[in-house]
Amino acid sequence: MAATETEQSLARLKSSIGSALEQAHDAGASQAEASASAGSGLSVTVRKQAVETLEYHRDQGLSVTVYFGTRKGSASTTDLRTESLHETVAKACSLARYGAEDDASGLADAERMATEFPELDLYHSWSLDADQAIELATECEAAALGSDKRISNSEGATVNSHEGGRAYGNSHGFLAAYPDSQHSLSCAVIAAEGSDMQRDYEFTVARDPADLVGGEVIGREAAEKTVKRLGAVKLDTRVTPVIYPAQLARGLFGHAIGALRGASLYRRASFLLDSLGQVVFAPHVSVTERPHIPKALGSAAFDDEGVATRDRTLVESGVLKGYVLASYYARKLGMQSTANAGGVHNLVVSNTGATYADLVQEMGTGFIVTELMGQGVNTVTGDYSRGATGFWVEDGEIVQPVHEVTIAGNLRDMYKGMLAIATDTDFRGGIHTGSVLLDNVTIAGN
Repeated sequence: MAATETEQSLARLKSSIGSALEQAHDAGASQAEASASAGSGLSVTVRKQAVETLEYHRDQGLSVTVYFGTRKGSASTTDLRTESLHETVAKACSLARYGAEDDASGLADAERMATEFPELDLYHSWSLDADQAIELATECEAAALGSDKRISNSEGATVNSHEGGRAYGNSHGFLAAYPDSQHSLSCAVIAAEGSDMQRDYEFTVARDPADLVGGEVIGREAAEKTVKRLGAVKLDTRVTPVIYPAQLARGLFGHAIGALRGASLYRRASFLLDSLGQVVFAPHVSVTERPHIPKALGSAAFDDEGVATRDRTLVESGVLKGYVLASYYARKLGMQSTANAGGVHNLVVSNTGATYADLVQEMGTGFIVTELMGQGVNTVTGDYSRGATGFWVEDGEIVQPVHEVTIAGNLRDMYKGMLAIATDTDFRGGIHTGSVLLDNVTIAGN
């Protein structure tokens, strides 16, 4: 979208929300809220130097929630015409009238609404047409295919570009909107040597296309990672230190966030239940939420309920300092919203000043995991069991690629066993962390 088109789109979204809220008030709702979004994008995949998919998409939608006392009803639509908005609000009101009473229902507290809106630099248009996207994807894949003769096949290179905007308003008088964008390039290839075949990939993602890594670099890195996996073997079962590279370490902290959400805590279905103020991580681990980092993928001035976001500490020197709450479960727990309706906003994990190479040397002998498979993480008990591939290290040197093993343990032990966190922070997501060296973890193999 061009800048003027985006501005016009945001104005339409705000107008639609205003209309929906007015209709809800006229229908007798005691409170109401609505969110809307609109955007457009381009997606191209080139496989074996031929265009496999070319898609252009444009989407929009609005959802409205009304409250009649403590009864709630919600409805949504992709049609923002006046008559459709009337019908959507009417449906929400009808559902609310038959809904159950719930004392925790309602808007977030009025005094917690955002009143300041810092410039977060979240929108950057990419004047990329289909021909240019095809050329970029083709160059990326060609770099992978041509970098090593053992690259025998490709799953393709994909270019994605999306830009649009979001808006939210409620009957407290809050109404705000902001534009955003996200662009990415990825490549996945297959290497073969004899009967051995391996696959790996690389990607880059950013709000600003100028911040994307070049296509040829992504292609070569995808090929390099894939070739390194050839000749992988199984390991005998053992207990050993493990390094999670930054891209995968993000998931370790993501499991903690899942266990700290209000729904899990209220249902007493969390391995971190009643852990506030207790040591949960190793003493050198701190985690802060920083929602106002310019250009970051998780930045926002307010959450999905209009609550103002702010910097805060979730973990300080290993001690749990906060939960992840939206208004509903905050009320259920007798607490206040932490501005996390819709998710967390840029979790930043501290590091111990070590480089990735330092972690490998400190580990000496152990396992570097490069890919995880399966969903064997139980956030009720903390039990962790996931299939993995990676590399076996001896005396600080990689000696053998490894596949078909399982990393098993309990997240409580794994969090307290974080020996070091490197400075190689990965910013390609909402959790910013470097690589993590874990103390002894079970590697189940032969």
